[in-house]
Amino acid sequence: MSAQHSRPGFALRIWAVLVGIVLIAPLAVVVPLSFTAKRSFKFPPDGYSIEWYQNFFGDAAWLQALWNSVWIGLVVAVICSVLGTLAALGIQRLPARIAAIAQGVLLAPLIIPGIVSAVAIYSVFLKWKLNGNAMGFVLAHAVLAIPFVVVTVNASLAGYDRNLDRAAASLGAGRVRVFMRVTLPLIAPGVAAGALFAFITSFDEVVAAMFLQSPKIRTLPVEMFVSVTNEVDPTIAVVSTLILAVTSAVVLVPALTRSRQR
Repeated sequence: MSAQHSRPGFALRIWAVLVGIVLIAPLAVVVPLSFTAKRSFKFPPDGYSIEWYQNFFGDAAWLQALWNSVWIGLVVAVICSVLGTLAALGIQRLPARIAAIAQGVLLAPLIIPGIVSAVAIYSVFLKWKLNGNAMGFVLAHAVLAIPFVVVTVNASLAGYDRNLDRAAASLGAGRVRVFMRVTLPLIAPGVAAGALFAFITSFDEVVAAMFLQSPKIRTLPVEMFVSVTNEVDPTIAVVSTLILAVTSAVVLVPALTRSRQR
C-alpha cells in the first residue's frame, strides 16, 4: 500500500478536528475563568486579574496539598516502576495460561470501580492503622497505579528479542548485568511511560484519598473537593489551570523532543 493511500481522508480529518474541539473546549473555558476579576464563574469574565493566583500561592493549605500530591506521586512512580517492571518480566517467563491469570490479577484495579477499591483499601488499612498517614497514601496509590506500568512494560517486552539476553550471557555477563546493560535500556521507554502514568494516576486520584485523608495530610484533589463543597471561588479554576499546564507539559514535551530528533 502506498503512502498516498494510507493518508486519512478529508472527512476523517474533519471528524478528528471536531472531536478535538469537543474535548478541549471545556478546558479552554477554565483558563480565562482563572483570571477573572470577580468572585464568579461568568464566562467570558467581565474583567481580568491575577488575584486568584495570589490567593492560591499565598494560602498554606493549598500549597501543602500541592506538595503532598507531588511527593506522593513521585514516590508512587518510583515504587510502581520497580515493582511493575519486575512483575512484567516475571509474566513474560511464565507459561501462557499462568501468565494470563497473573496478568489478570495485576490488572484488576483497572476494571474494579474506584469506590469499591477505595472501600476495600479503607477497610484493610483501618486494621493496619494506615489511614490518615503518608504511608497509607503511598501504598493505596501504588496499588491503583501499578497496572499501568505492567501494561506499558509488557508492550515493550512484546517486541523484545530474547536472543540478546542469551548473547550477553554467552559472553559471561551475569543476570543482573544483562538486565542493566541490555534489557533495561531497550525497554526504558515503556518503563518511563509507565512511571509517567503512575505519577498522573496518583496525582489525580481522589476517591481513595477521600477515605484516607486526615487533617494532617490532604492531597490536591481532596483539597479541591473540600473547597468546592464549602465555598465556590475562582481559586479552583487556578488549580485546574495549573494541573492542565503541568500535565500538558509532561505529555507534550517528550513527544515534541522525539519528533525533532527524528
